[in-house]
Amino acid sequence: MSTADDGPTPGAVAPLGEAEAAALFSDLVALPALLLAVSGGPDSTALLILAARWRAGLFAGPRLIAATVDHGLRPEGAAEAAVVRKLAGGLGLPHHTLRWTGKKPAAGLQEAARAARYGLLAQAAREAGARHVLTAHTRDDQAETVLFRLARGSGLSGLAGMARVAAVPLSLRKEDPPTPDPFGAQVRAQPFADANGGRGAEALWLPSPRERSSWRGGVGGGGQATNEVLLLVRPFLDIPKTRLIATLAVAGIPFADDPSNRDSRFTRARLRTLLPGLATEGLSAARLAQLAARMRRADAALEAAVERLAGDLGLSLDGLGAAHADPAQPARLDAAGWVRAPAELRLRLLGRLIGRVGNGGAVELGKLETLAAALAAACAGSGPDARFRRTLAGAMVTLAAGVLTVEPAPPRRSAQIVAPAVPTPTET
Repeated sequence: MSTADDGPTPGAVAPLGEAEAAALFSDLVALPALLLAVSGGPDSTALLILAARWRAGLFAGPRLIAATVDHGLRPEGAAEAAVVRKLAGGLGLPHHTLRWTGKKPAAGLQEAARAARYGLLAQAAREAGARHVLTAHTRDDQAETVLFRLARGSGLSGLAGMARVAAVPLSLRKEDPPTPDPFGAQVRAQPFADANGGRGAEALWLPSPRERSSWRGGVGGGGQATNEVLLLVRPFLDIPKTRLIATLAVAGIPFADDPSNRDSRFTRARLRTLLPGLATEGLSAARLAQLAARMRRADAALEAAVERLAGDLGLSLDGLGAAHADPAQPARLDAAGWVRAPAELRLRLLGRLIGRVGNGGAVELGKLETLAAALAAACAGSGPDARFRRTLAGAMVTLAAGVLTVEPAPPRRSAQIVAPAVPTPTET
C-alpha cells in the first residue's frame, strides 16, 4: 500500500517541487517589481502561488503585484477576478482588476481582446513601477502556437514560437502604426509577419539578437532592460500544463474554467482538440516545443548572419532593422553584393530595411518573398542598366545604376470628392 512518503503513484503527474519552481524565477530576483497576469485559470493561478512562495523564501527581492483582466465577455468574469483578489490577498499581494470597457468587435474578437489585455497590463505595470509582466504560458501553449503558425504558412521566425522573454506586444493589428510603450520606446512590427497574421500573437516585438542581448541576458544581471522596453516573461514555457494542475491539486487550491478555451469557433480551441491525436503519432507538445527551440536557434544564427551581410554592404543595423539613426533617411546598398548573398539572408535584410523605413504596418512574408524574387531577377537580368521600382508596406524599393535604395514611399495621391449635403436628422 502506498503512503505519502512513497512519492507519486507510477504514471501520475508530478507537481512542481519548491526548488524546481524557485529555479524558474531565479533570474528575476534583482528586479524591483513584477506584475503577475492572473486570470484565475489553472496556469495563472499556479503562477500566482509559486511566485508568492518563491518571493516569501527570499530575504530581498522584487515586489509582486497581481492583476486580472475582466474582458466583460462573460458574466462570470467579475466573480473570477474577485476570487483571484481574495487568493492574492491571502498571500499578502496587492491585486488590481483591469476592465476592458466599450464596444466589442463582431469579428476578430480574440485578437482584439488580447490587444486590450496587453494594453491594460502595460498600463498597470507602469503604474506599479514594474517593467516586467509575467504570464503563465506553458509548453502546451507553445505547441498550439507552433501548430497555429504552421497552419498559416509561417516562416522560420514564426515557427520559433514564443520566447521566454519578449517585448510586450502593445498593438497587434497590421494596419496600426508602431505603438509607443509606457516608457517611450517603440515596439515595432516584426518584419516577417506572415499573410493572415501568420506570426500570430507575436506580431509586434523586438526580434534582433543584438537587441535581446542588450536586455542583460534577458531579465537578470540586476537589470531592468537597458532600452526600457516593457518585457513579457514566461517562466512556465518549458513546463507541461498537467504539472501545474497537479501542483494546485496537492495544495488544494481551486481554479476557474473558461469555456471559451473549448469553443470550436476559435482556431486555437480547434487545434487544442487535435493535440492528443497528434501525440499518439509522436507529434507531442514536447516535440513541437523542441521544434520551436531549434527554429529559434536557427533564427538567431540567421539574424546574426544578416547583420554581417549588412556590414559587408556598408550598412550598420541597430537591432531594429535600421540602416540609419533616422528611419526616414534612405538606405543604399550595392545591388551586386545583395544579390550574391544566400536568398534567405537577402530576404531578411530587405525585410528589415522595409520594416524600418516603411509606415504601412508589418511586412507580410509572402509579399516580401515575391518582391525579393523580382528584385533579384532584375539585378541579374540587365547588369548595371537594370531598373526596378516597387512599394511594399509603405516603403519604396528602387534599383538604378547598380544601387538598391530603400526609402519611405511617397504619399498616395487621392482625388478630392465633394460629398452631397446630407440633411441633419431632426430630434424627436
